[in-house]
Amino acid sequence: MKLDFGREVCGHMAAAETREWLVANGIGGFASGTIAGTLTRRYHGLLMAALRPPLGRTLLLAKLDETAVYHNRHSPIHANRWASGDVEPNGYIYLDRFHLEGTTPVWTYAIADALLEKRIWMQPGANTTYIQYRLARAAAPLTLEARAFVNYRDYHSTTIVNDWQPDIAPIGQGLRLQLFDDAVPFYLLSDKAEMYPEFDWYEDFFLSVEEYRGQNDIEEDHIYAAFIRAQLEPGESFTLVASAEVQPNLDGDAAYAERQEYEQNLLSQAVNLADAPDSVRHLILAADQFVVKRPTAVDADGRSIIAGYHWFSDWGRDTMIALPGLTLTTGRPAIAASILRTFAQYVDMGMIPNRFPDAGETPEYNTVDATLWYFEALRAYHAVTGDDDLLRELFPKLSNIIAWHKRGTRYNIQMDEADGLIFAGEAGVQLTWMDAKVDDWVVTHRIGKPVEINALWYNALRIMADFARHLGEEPIEYEQLAEKVERGYGRFWNQEMGCCYDILDGPDGDDASLRPNQLFAVSLPHSPLTPDQQRAVVDICGRHLLTAHGLRSLSPDDDAYLGHYGGDQLTRDGAYHQGTVWGWLIGPFVSAHLRVYKNPAQARSYLQSLLRHLADHGVGSLSEIFDGDPPFTPRGCIAQAWSVAELLRVWQETKA
Repeated sequence: MKLDFGREVCGHMAAAETREWLVANGIGGFASGTIAGTLTRRYHGLLMAALRPPLGRTLLLAKLDETAVYHNRHSPIHANRWASGDVEPNGYIYLDRFHLEGTTPVWTYAIADALLEKRIWMQPGANTTYIQYRLARAAAPLTLEARAFVNYRDYHSTTIVNDWQPDIAPIGQGLRLQLFDDAVPFYLLSDKAEMYPEFDWYEDFFLSVEEYRGQNDIEEDHIYAAFIRAQLEPGESFTLVASAEVQPNLDGDAAYAERQEYEQNLLSQAVNLADAPDSVRHLILAADQFVVKRPTAVDADGRSIIAGYHWFSDWGRDTMIALPGLTLTTGRPAIAASILRTFAQYVDMGMIPNRFPDAGETPEYNTVDATLWYFEALRAYHAVTGDDDLLRELFPKLSNIIAWHKRGTRYNIQMDEADGLIFAGEAGVQLTWMDAKVDDWVVTHRIGKPVEINALWYNALRIMADFARHLGEEPIEYEQLAEKVERGYGRFWNQEMGCCYDILDGPDGDDASLRPNQLFAVSLPHSPLTPDQQRAVVDICGRHLLTAHGLRSLSPDDDAYLGHYGGDQLTRDGAYHQGTVWGWLIGPFVSAHLRVYKNPAQARSYLQSLLRHLADHGVGSLSEIFDGDPPFTPRGCIAQAWSVAELLRVWQETKA
């Protein structure tokens, strides 16, 4: 698949504004926007720097408003949507082509007989964005003029005109900007452009997606901080550099060559996917956008995984689910090992963190499944690498985790001695992946014995028994407990419906809601269900939950089903797990289908629609969620780690 659009997309605001691009730097920073060039989210900007990697994400350079001066005619090639509803100017009308070179977005503007290209990328490991312009074709020189709009705010917020007194000072080859006394300085630099300091507030940039999401802050003001001018001869280029680094490389061609070499190395490492189609190969590059450095006291080069762009940090659950697809399938086991070691440092009371907050360094532990997914991530890693050293290092942690779950840990997470199953939950706390919460309202509280938690528990015990035998430890404790759990798991079978209950022993008894969670009892390596039960689960999920882009979180036949995701937070979160489609669930469905029907080609065929989705929403990546009703419009994050990871994982798994 070529991620390449002509005027059929570029020339229509509705199409160009709803497709977004993303570049990332591997330490939590990113740049993102729309093909049309309008800002539609608070998360759009050309430099969202991670000032406390991988978090502390701060908007520094919001946008550039460019005008091409060619044959004495001024042609604005930028676009702004204002609070009035007007789009002015409408520079997208000059946009002849948009495509990706690797992960680098490329705009081609046609201005009379001239073609002007623009590329945006980030330096790996640095809070530095490059914006390069190249005059690909022209009959005469072209002058590019640009206004640079800057800001300094947390990426979750917006800015309204205030009393900042910015220090915008000329330095060699550009400007140093410090917007207020406590702000970290940043730089606008260029290899050949002229740059002049300015200071004026531009008000009422309208954020249309934030309006759709029911946010209160749907308008924003930015500071016009610099006027930039450069003349280009045909074939020439110049580069603007926005950076929080003191001395970034200003050689745009060399910096772009470094970026291309970095991405070529990623593709070269993915030997498992060497014969995959272009669309799958592109996901190798998309996968890297989620892998970030998380320095710790023990390991300055520790790694983690950003759950999704634009607004997620690194979550334990998402990290462990995504780890096999993002790192092992792509041939990067050393990254996987670093992630496993990083999270092991934070094991507390038998739990790994659910989330590292954006503000502060105290992890949150409100998860019952992240820790159990840790066992599966380590199993997958060891199966690929045979790394007994890491297994031996982490085995005591795993043993401690099992012990804590048996005797009980936070949030009433504990094993029921009667049936060996894990009970979890208390009022006001969300613990499973269905974790939507608005104020004190937990939308799908799932207190009791959730079906996927106990599938993970059974899988973890079998894994521990295998690990113990491999390391010469005694496996009998884990084997006996796994057998007890397998017997107890029989309680989940709902004979009347021909599938599993979603919850046992909840506050209102057993919950027979038809949800996709039961698929994990089939898709995980160790299943507590009989072959006939496994087939029945796959079939009923296929009939009621499967869509083109993933699985619904609740059957449409349920009275609580909501088929549209949108509106304010209360409305959105109310639908989040009540019918909304989740892309990542295609992974367990395909794994379960393959296990039951043993037909790799048929199992792989379920991935085709998601691969075509690469050309929509977040161009080059896979969305977080979709409406439950057709046409399954993409919603939520434009790029989600476990969506990308699970497609990569099962693509490899279904290799004939």
